[in-house]
Amino acid sequence: MATPWAEAASHEQFFVLLTGANSGVGLGIGQRIIDEFLASRSLSSHLILIPTTRSVSKSRDTVIALRTHLQETASTSHQLRSRAGSDYDPQSAVSRVHILGIQLDLCNLQSIYGAAKQLIHGKVSDPTGVIADVEIPRLDAVLFNAGIGGWSGLDWLGLAKQFFQVGLVQSCTFPAFKKALPAAVLDQRKLLGDKAADLKTQPPELAEVFTANVFGHYILAHELLPLLSRSRPDEPIGRIVWTSTIDASHEHLSFSDFQARHGNPPYESSKRITDLICLTADLPGVQKASAPYFASPAAADKPIKPRFYLTHPGVVCTPLFPLSWFMFWGYYVAMYIARWLGSPWHPVEPYLGACATAWLALADQQTLDHLRADRVKWGTSASRTGHVAPKKSEVDGWGWDGNVTTPKDMEHEDEAGVLHRLAGRKWDAQDLTEEKRAEFENDGRKCWEELERLRTAWEKALGEGDVAKQ
Repeated sequence: MATPWAEAASHEQFFVLLTGANSGVGLGIGQRIIDEFLASRSLSSHLILIPTTRSVSKSRDTVIALRTHLQETASTSHQLRSRAGSDYDPQSAVSRVHILGIQLDLCNLQSIYGAAKQLIHGKVSDPTGVIADVEIPRLDAVLFNAGIGGWSGLDWLGLAKQFFQVGLVQSCTFPAFKKALPAAVLDQRKLLGDKAADLKTQPPELAEVFTANVFGHYILAHELLPLLSRSRPDEPIGRIVWTSTIDASHEHLSFSDFQARHGNPPYESSKRITDLICLTADLPGVQKASAPYFASPAAADKPIKPRFYLTHPGVVCTPLFPLSWFMFWGYYVAMYIARWLGSPWHPVEPYLGACATAWLALADQQTLDHLRADRVKWGTSASRTGHVAPKKSEVDGWGWDGNVTTPKDMEHEDEAGVLHRLAGRKWDAQDLTEEKRAEFENDGRKCWEELERLRTAWEKALGEGDVAKQ
């Protein structure tokens, strides 16, 4: 049976995989991808969106929620109506968006390998039964949003101290008063399954937040190289868009405690690793460490490898941080006040926070290449009135784009208002120097080396990945 998009030309089929899509920013990304695809692509193009969730029931709920949003957009969008003309039929837009679903648990490595095999060699279904099993010929964009926080609550004394020292806007943007839970370690027996009894040497232990936020995605991207890599230079480059956070600094990562099991907050540590691997993957001092990752035997006939991009949603209100309903609404109001006071980093609503990720997924490749977008951490900025746009974020040790510049160099840049690079800068940010940039590149190399060590050890233990393909 032919797929619903079979009659569209290959270049008018756009395949997107989205992790953590059932709520919060993930659901907002799915909604925004639908809206911006319909608004920007040709009227004969088709979007195939594949959200991942941990269960069939969540997958069904997610697909239904995204379809409901699609129906609303198709029925109410004046932009779609004006593009199509007076004879616009909302169903014509609905018929160009196809939402499937697969199950993926990023804290279960065998689930990751299984999902990758299903996408590459098997068929993907619609959990609501609208679309029968279909094959996925490639992936154009993979959006890594899923993750867990690992916090227990607030340090009220720390909150008061930071508020009086740096004010509400800085406190709401770069909070130093979140209390982290001790890092939980995943059960080796569950990870290994029936292979546990046959192993003479156990693979390295894995911390839960580290695995959910970084390592699980890291393995998944490697396993999906056959769908993300390309054979010819005239084919659109595959994109892997990682979600970080606005507040991940040098101080959050210790190489003596790489998975943040003992000291640093696990969430911020995992996001610092994300920043480092995304921004250093192609740097001269890192390529030797990262090259094996992009050299999968399963994609040996496809020499053009995907590109990493880095983003964060700004500050949004989601249940990721544990608060009572009363505290959540107080937090919600404080975020809006911070935006009204001029913060560029408070989109607040998950749909608005999805702006930067959707832009990186759908933007023209020439535009991204011109901006050297793979060298930038793109955050979602918001004006006082809620207008959102991608904005360059400063990264500790990297600056805005890896170039050593001073605030004086940026006084007369083209971007103004909330998009000006200095708008929303952290109170204690330090100007980039050549020495700090060299340290950042070296830290990136060490991250790649450790992640590759973990990946190969677990491939060997599970008999998966490159070990099984050789």
